[in-house]
Amino acid sequence: MTKKPDWEAIESAFRAGSLSIRNIADQHGVSDTAIRKRATKHGWQRDLTEQVQKAARDKLVRKKVREAGSQEQLRTDAEIIEEASTEAASVVLRHRAGLAQWRSISDKLCAALAEMDVNEDNHDKFSRSLNAGVDAQLKVIKGERQAYNLDEPGDSEDEPQRVNKVEIAIVGQDATDTGDEAAS
Repeated sequence: MTKKPDWEAIESAFRAGSLSIRNIADQHGVSDTAIRKRATKHGWQRDLTEQVQKAARDKLVRKKVREAGSQEQLRTDAEIIEEASTEAASVVLRHRAGLAQWRSISDKLCAALAEMDVNEDNHDKFSRSLNAGVDAQLKVIKGERQAYNLDEPGDSEDEPQRVNKVEIAIVGQDATDTGDEAAS
């Protein structure tokens, strides 16, 4: 005697949408064609996939399996926020520490370049080092401003203007300044 299909379970699996129709058919010992025909006949809709995925994501976020005793515990919003903010703060603090190291290296390069005598033999190396130093300084400044939230959202000054001002402060002259002012 053949077993009667559990059409209620098949309908639930069909509507949930997480398994393919062929997988549902294999699990319940019926053909996928039979499931399709019955779904059409009874108006079953595979429209719950999004809700199932959302519920699964919510469960993953809200439940934490404790290793001691394997007991599930619901986490409150406050616990989730506290954990996420602690992790984010830890990342920012690591960024700040890294930036402090890069600032120190950049400052050493700046001091070395300031002490360097420039002549025909080393002006090309000096120029490359100066460009690398300015580039490093700009990156450190940008990173620090981001890590310490110093830039206001909707700042009226766009990025190229801010970079130009920083370059002027570091190099000591405007990029448009050719040094021909004495000739004028």
